[in-house]
Amino acid sequence: MSHKKDRNEHPKQSAVSGVFADSRPQPNNPEAERAVLSAMLREPAACVDIAIENLSTSSVFYYHVHREIFKSLVRVHEATHGSADMLAVADDLRKAGKLDEIGGELVLAELHGAISTTANLENWCAIVAENAMLRRMIDVCQESLLHCADSSKNAKDIIDEIEAKIFEVRFSVEKSDIVQIKDSVHSTFEYLQKVLRHEVDIGIKTGYPDLDRMVFGFKPGEMFVLAARPSIGKTSIALNMLRNIALRTDHPAVAFFSLEMTADQITRRLICAEADVSESSFYNNKFRSTDLPKLTKAVKTYEQANIFIDPTSGISISELRAKARRLCAEHDIKLIAIDYLQLMTGDDRSRKESRQQEVASISGGLKSLAKDLNVPVLVLAQLNREIEKSTSGDARPKLSHLRESGSIEQDADVVTFLHRSRDQAKGLSDEQSRAGVDAELIVEKNRNGQTGMVPLKFFPHRMEFVNVSRFEEEPTSTGGRFG
Repeated sequence: MSHKKDRNEHPKQSAVSGVFADSRPQPNNPEAERAVLSAMLREPAACVDIAIENLSTSSVFYYHVHREIFKSLVRVHEATHGSADMLAVADDLRKAGKLDEIGGELVLAELHGAISTTANLENWCAIVAENAMLRRMIDVCQESLLHCADSSKNAKDIIDEIEAKIFEVRFSVEKSDIVQIKDSVHSTFEYLQKVLRHEVDIGIKTGYPDLDRMVFGFKPGEMFVLAARPSIGKTSIALNMLRNIALRTDHPAVAFFSLEMTADQITRRLICAEADVSESSFYNNKFRSTDLPKLTKAVKTYEQANIFIDPTSGISISELRAKARRLCAEHDIKLIAIDYLQLMTGDDRSRKESRQQEVASISGGLKSLAKDLNVPVLVLAQLNREIEKSTSGDARPKLSHLRESGSIEQDADVVTFLHRSRDQAKGLSDEQSRAGVDAELIVEKNRNGQTGMVPLKFFPHRMEFVNVSRFEEEPTSTGGRFG
């Protein structure tokens, strides 16, 4: 079968002047493509399913003829429940008006005899898929050149779009392998024994012992939602947790996507919390000279920390996914935090969908991100105003108070609510502020553990929450952190 020229091959030349001007063919391997189709024709009952699992779609084939034969094989396989022999495929192509187009029954006969064994089918599929990925990468690069030449687009938006497409190509060929339990039972048992011997952590400790006893820390692949009404302190406690993790002796890397604060604002909060210094003291002439050494020590402490801050406002789920993937690949990120979900945007704002649908899409995307990257994702969320309409002044948040979408509750593995009285923290003297006010972290949903309430103390002067039991044991402690 000749492959000198195929009128429906992928384009050989870019729309950008000078790119592929010599009409070089894009990456392809006709022998591997023929071998895959030959195996499907020779042993359809077994090989068609293997090919579908490894290749998914006909678009991975470079040659138009091969794409049409693959599509026909899949159609016949599904219609006959595994009997896609050569005669049935020829009949299907004839009915579709494609038989003469692919070269007739002679081409099918040549394909049928192209290999002597189907044993290497998965290797051939891998070759076909890899070449398809390279062609897609070429297409992305060519599209990127066109976007760069479009002066109507913002440079930053172009870079984000290109980056997202590159990561999309990179992960497009990665598939989850089906595991037979006999192959995983021994390794799983060994892992459980290590847990019993305290040789491994189930999750990353948050620095709040009572919370860790309930949820076992931030676990890889899980979505952990922390919700509250405005001005309760959800950003502060999230930064407390990131600080507790990043300042451990092994300095794990963490990423913080802030949609409402700048990197400087976040850094100031972290430094002041570590130094036990009120940020407001810089502006109201209450700064004490004795606080300067503490600030200097805090700065040196953070010089060792691996905290990555992205202050992009209104970031979309696709942008966040691309940036998170790059950070994980380059810096081995152990925890991703987003502040906060309702400030994010959907991937396509032009679609006419409700805000609830958009938030549902974002929530699902964040859960997929946690699973795909196998890292915990801490998602901050806003509660609706229904809780403030309660006649009880001490009303606690419920799952129904999650703002704009019930899908957040469904997607999350853990849902917690930060609760305290805002009025209690108003008009405090310096002495009262340093004594702290009562707060609670309510674990309302926990897919793999218990629910309950964690008592906290909130220190407004340094915007920090401390585990009450830990605080009582170590009254001079400036945080919940522990190694």
